[in-house]
Amino acid sequence: MEEENGFQIYNEGAAPERAVQALVTQNELPPPTQMRQAMIVGAGFIVMFMASAIIFAYGVYQVIYEEMAKQPRTPFTGTSSSIISLIGTLSITVMSMGGPFAMTWAKLYGPQPVIMSGGIVFGLNCILASLSEYVWQFALTQGVLVGMGTSCGGMIWPPVLRAISSHIGFRNALRISGCLVIPLAGFTLRWEPNFNTKVRGQTAGISRKTGWVNVPLVNWRVAQSKTFVLQALGCFLQSSGYATPPFFYAAFARSLGYSESMVDNFITISNAANFVSHIVIGYMADKYGRLNVLFLTTSLSSIAVFAVWLPATYANTAISGTAADVLLILFAILYGCFGSAYISLFPASLIELFGVQYFTSVNGALYLIRGVGALLGTPLTGLLLPGQSA
Repeated sequence: MEEENGFQIYNEGAAPERAVQALVTQNELPPPTQMRQAMIVGAGFIVMFMASAIIFAYGVYQVIYEEMAKQPRTPFTGTSSSIISLIGTLSITVMSMGGPFAMTWAKLYGPQPVIMSGGIVFGLNCILASLSEYVWQFALTQGVLVGMGTSCGGMIWPPVLRAISSHIGFRNALRISGCLVIPLAGFTLRWEPNFNTKVRGQTAGISRKTGWVNVPLVNWRVAQSKTFVLQALGCFLQSSGYATPPFFYAAFARSLGYSESMVDNFITISNAANFVSHIVIGYMADKYGRLNVLFLTTSLSSIAVFAVWLPATYANTAISGTAADVLLILFAILYGCFGSAYISLFPASLIELFGVQYFTSVNGALYLIRGVGALLGTPLTGLLLPGQSA
């Protein structure tokens, strides 16, 4: 029996897994048609485009709300940047912490009702946010409840949200972004028949009435291992700082005198670099190992902050304005390429570290830790801005 860090890696639970696999093989059905495959890809795109991409375009709203904070008689009048950033932070936090629950729900009830319900929650709370009059209401709707909806387009949403806000107001931008398209896409997404058989084997004996509150617990020996402790610490630190550049980058560029359209272009450039790099980084991970590429990309994203973004803050003092422009654009590209690579490579690396049988529980626990890190990191970073207070 293979052991690593004091706990079993691949053999535990192998017998039930082999039995389920034999059942799948015995009842194997033909592969889905090309039309069905295209519908699944399209539905998946819509879900990501309408939900996660909007959350990570929150930097646009950060700029709008900070400008409103300087004006009289607005919902954000006198509100600090730190408090405003808490709205977007809450959505990311709840999205991360709700992941383990959504995984359990999808196995018990299927992906269709989970995604459709999440889409309805997301859409309705974007609309409720558009009706909000106080900061705490934005935090509850655009923050907590929108995050709940997305726990189940980055290149396009920043300029679109800015254009909508400029012409018909930020409230209508919220209403349009909450368009109830996700439930329609979720109707298409259901388990592939052979995989459904496997899922039924994994959830056998779990009540559909009470199982929705169950989250797989981490094996105690796994939780005590150095590997898990170090991964938990890494997750906490990475999530603490990850959202700060996307949230404050646009506001920082605006403070330097860049136009609204140029500020949105910075976010678009970063998300475009993210899109292209995912293809290249995925290939590199397959060829050179997920853990190696994870370490490399995470290190490069940190280097980009210290070597590129920090020097850009000395515009018109230690460096020229032109140099600052170049550094801002370079940072948008570099952080877009390497910053989000952690999100895509992290789950896959857990299989190599802990084995398939521990993946679900370990992944769920670490995403909870990521949520705590996100909740603390960005708002505390906002307090470092001049003139900010809790």
